[in-house]
Formats: sequence, structure tokens, C-alpha cells
Amino acid sequence: MFSHIVIFWTDPANPTAPDQLVAGAEKYLRPIPLTRHYHCGRMATSERKDVVDQSYQVALNLVFESKADQDAYQIHPLHLDFLANCKHLWQRVVVYDFE
Repeated sequence: MFSHIVIFWTDPANPTAPDQLVAGAEKYLRPIPLTRHYHCGRMATSERKDVVDQSYQVALNLVFESKADQDAYQIHPLHLDFLANCKHLWQRVVVYDFE
């Protein structure tokens, strides 16, 4: 298995950016057949502020069968459409990949 986690910090000047970003992921990323698991949503608050990062607005969690599938996902036309149509919604992004 290969996990691809993407953390997004949206533009605070655009209060609808988190919802637009989640909608964009649903439209462009969910249909990509290479993903074994898809989950995208807004940050959940936690009482554990000492260990839980609550500075971001949206997270994307994808699981692939292999790194090769994740590599193919990166160049899939729908992923490229997501980048082209949604990149304006975030100011910062951090990716965590692991096997």
C-alpha cells in the first residue's frame, strides 16, 4: 500500500475556499480509478491542542495499491484538472507520502 496525505492551508480572505476545495476534490479526484481509498474533508477540531495540528483547513487522504499507482495518479488528467482549477484556493500545501 502507498498513502498520499495532502494538507491544505486556504486563503483566509476567501471564507468559502475550504468548501470549494473539498468540492473540487470530489469533482476531480474522487473519480480517479487508481485510488483504493479516498477521503477529503475540513479539519476536525480536537481538545488535544498540544499534539494535534489545527492550523490547516482541508486534508486529503488517498491510499493506492502501490507507489506506481500513485505516480500514475499524479499525471492523470483529472488530477491535472484539479490542480489547474483549484490551486487558487490554497496558499500552502504539504504532502506526506509513505509506504
